Amino acid sequence: MEQLGKILIVDDNEDVLFALNLLLEPYAEKVKVTTTPDRIEHFMTNFRPDLVLLDMNFSRDAISGQEGFDCLKQILRIDPQAVVIFMTAYSDTDKAVRAIKAGATDFVPKPWEKEKLLATLSSGMKLRRSRCEVSLLREQVEVLSDATEEPVIGQSPAMLQVLDTVEKLSDTDANILILGENGTGKDVFARLLYRHSPRYGRPFVTIDLGSIPEQLFESELFGYERGAFTDARKAKAGRMEIATGGTLFLDEIGNLSLPMQAKLLTAIEKRQITRLGSTQTTPIDVRLICATNADIRHMVTEGHFRQDLLYRINTIELHIPPLRERGNDILLLSEHFLQRYARKYQKEIKGLTREAKNKLLKYPWPGNVRELQHTLERAVILSPNGASLHPENFVFPSSSSPTAARKEETETLNLEQIERQTVERALRLAGGNMSRAAEYLGITRYALYRKLEKLGL
Repeated sequence: MEQLGKILIVDDNEDVLFALNLLLEPYAEKVKVTTTPDRIEHFMTNFRPDLVLLDMNFSRDAISGQEGFDCLKQILRIDPQAVVIFMTAYSDTDKAVRAIKAGATDFVPKPWEKEKLLATLSSGMKLRRSRCEVSLLREQVEVLSDATEEPVIGQSPAMLQVLDTVEKLSDTDANILILGENGTGKDVFARLLYRHSPRYGRPFVTIDLGSIPEQLFESELFGYERGAFTDARKAKAGRMEIATGGTLFLDEIGNLSLPMQAKLLTAIEKRQITRLGSTQTTPIDVRLICATNADIRHMVTEGHFRQDLLYRINTIELHIPPLRERGNDILLLSEHFLQRYARKYQKEIKGLTREAKNKLLKYPWPGNVRELQHTLERAVILSPNGASLHPENFVFPSSSSPTAARKEETETLNLEQIERQTVERALRLAGGNMSRAAEYLGITRYALYRKLEKLGL
């Protein structure tokens, strides 16, 4: 007989508890008993049983079963997936029907028949596993639905080399580190790697470490139990647990603090995680794809990124070239975005003039593909229906001349303004990466956060 998992027995008769504990101990992972319904919340929160054997009648009366129904409601409030099997010496059809409608799984009369009781518990355990699997699949489907399949467009030698590497990786399960500037499409290549991997069709789960506050990262990655912290009203699986069997994409991993790097490394090495508020470990099986726009090796040298973690995540490195090094790919991408936004905004755009193409090719595109995409969208929105796109449809930010810059520097002597400009410049140079910006300024990341708050940035 398969193991019955963890069982909680609630009955005010100590003889019954002793007998059931003795009977079920060889078949269960663990058995806990209590004589009072007041302890139910404690056991549901800390013990987390797979099955609950619940007496229907306690101190209030001996036959109505109302206390049992009240306890059932409490159990299902704490764990909506709970499998509850009622027990009573006063069984009848009406109570059985009412119990099932209230959310109970089955009904066992006292005294029980051993084989019948074990069969009922075995069926209940199968139901419990099924409910947990369905819940996990629902979370996976929600995550997968967010993973859009953006096409990879490019015929330049630099891009063909990247695509050739992706093709070579199609049969591997190795962890991959994607390197590239902001806006080069690292997330697009992460999904391309997933679609060409042996794990395609299984979960693809993402975490954008640049947008998640550090204090929330641990709960997002590892999950938490009910009551682990304020507002943790119910247990939640972490991204690593949801991604088990599939792929976990950690975007902008260079933003991860050293304490969180240590916890991630432990999870990777031990292939298991522990939810916040729990003492039990959960096995995981994930393939990691990480991405960053930071100079990760410089961060290792400076002590801002763990070298042992880098070795774990970069079995293979994939370098995505910036748009300025991709030649005519700029025009291919421009045509693609032009058609997309013409459809979206229901406009007929004839195309790009030769002069417009030359202007697009000469611009250095510091924001890469993302900047090009936004540029084409803006041009389509502002252009009249039926027109072609001309150079004047594309307005790029112009930098001040050296003379004007020197004049502005001599005129601006306010210390707060100088500090604000310096911080803003560091953030621009770092592409929004807080760790690198702090390095440029010669301060810690936490000191940078304080300055941002002080300056209102």
